[in-house]
Amino acid sequence: MECFVEQGEDYRDCMSRIMAKYGDKVVPIRQRKVRIGGFLGFGSREGVEVEFYIPSYYSRSVPQVFSRTPQTSTETWRSSALRSDETRRSPPSRPDEIRFNPEPRPLNSEARPPLKADLDFEERKGKVIAAAGKDPTLQLVLSEVRSIKEKMDAEESKSAEEEEHPAFARIRELLEYNDFSLSYSEKITERMRKECSLDTLDNFEELEQKVLEWIGEGVQIYRGETAPYVNRARVFILVGPTGVGKTTTIAKLAAAYGVYNQYGESLRVRMITIDGYRVAAREQLEKYGKAMEIPVAYAATADELRTAIALYGQDADIVFVDTIGKSPRDAMKLGEMKEFLASCGSLSETHLAVAATTKYSDIKDIMQQFAPFNYKSVIITKLDETKRTGNVLSALADQRKAVSYITDGQSVEKKHMHRADVIRFLVNLEGFRINRSRLEKRFADNGDADGRSG
Repeated sequence: MECFVEQGEDYRDCMSRIMAKYGDKVVPIRQRKVRIGGFLGFGSREGVEVEFYIPSYYSRSVPQVFSRTPQTSTETWRSSALRSDETRRSPPSRPDEIRFNPEPRPLNSEARPPLKADLDFEERKGKVIAAAGKDPTLQLVLSEVRSIKEKMDAEESKSAEEEEHPAFARIRELLEYNDFSLSYSEKITERMRKECSLDTLDNFEELEQKVLEWIGEGVQIYRGETAPYVNRARVFILVGPTGVGKTTTIAKLAAAYGVYNQYGESLRVRMITIDGYRVAAREQLEKYGKAMEIPVAYAATADELRTAIALYGQDADIVFVDTIGKSPRDAMKLGEMKEFLASCGSLSETHLAVAATTKYSDIKDIMQQFAPFNYKSVIITKLDETKRTGNVLSALADQRKAVSYITDGQSVEKKHMHRADVIRFLVNLEGFRINRSRLEKRFADNGDADGRSG
């Protein structure tokens, strides 16, 4: 009895090929999974190999291709027994009376002798490898292919092993709960893969502190200049979209520098508003100025703004300029306001106000659209209206911008105006176990000495 094999994508494909070549008088013996196609083991795909035989009384008309004769003693004995049995009995009158129950064997490569196709492939593979030893170019190609495959296997193995650790999922959940962006979360988990040992991953409390420190490292603090400029007033311009609290923030800054002396000696402060569209905004700033005894001016044109700054520059240390709220999507209006503010002079400094309640994607858009103003820092307002600051921290990190001040509350009291610091952001994160003493030690000096935002 001669056995045949056929390979295909699956069992159905194999049987279709077999019947096309040999007809429907075949008897399948077993099937097994194999790797087919590819080159030198690369690019192969999973397939199925079916082994079968054709009864002797049908086999004369079958072409003798892809046949093999069993080599093991067990198969030799079985084939001999079958031939003897076939000679003792006459062919059945109907094909469907044929029955064959071979002894079960494992469906693996060791359970069968090598096929002729396998031997041919191994022979060709050996010739190619031998040729590679003589041909430097082919040897280099094979070396590169092996290197790429080894790297891919190593990365897949490492990724699968690390992703299985529950610490990754727990950190992602904490970051997502605090509204960090997906890209920011991916950077944190990638750093975990590179820097955290298995012992650290198992100690989740220690891992939390590491992640908090990494978040803190991504916060840039803008210090800027707090002392008065020589022979001229410092001009501080605040821009931003509508509804972020620019007017209240200007009043808080004026109070911090001119009334409460929060950041050094008391300075001579003046305020200017160019917001003539909202009557309430002008009246609000004038009301604050009267209560704090700080002069307030209104400028409707670029010439009036230039004149007011020149006038105040003679007897003030710092001049705060409140602007009109503009939609970041209105590029034309933003361009007009930029030209208007050019009257403040090239030595003026611009800062951007953003509300902590704004979602990450909108903060990112605001920062990008106001980029032509060349703002030196970002002021975060309304921090008291949210418990999650991942949106702000993600946007600051993505845009590589520094933060200078944080405000909370509606009044201009001292307690509602703060210089930005890393700890204030970190302790505001929800769900993390905060080791404040450790964080304060880590970020004892968390600002740039020269005020650069990087």
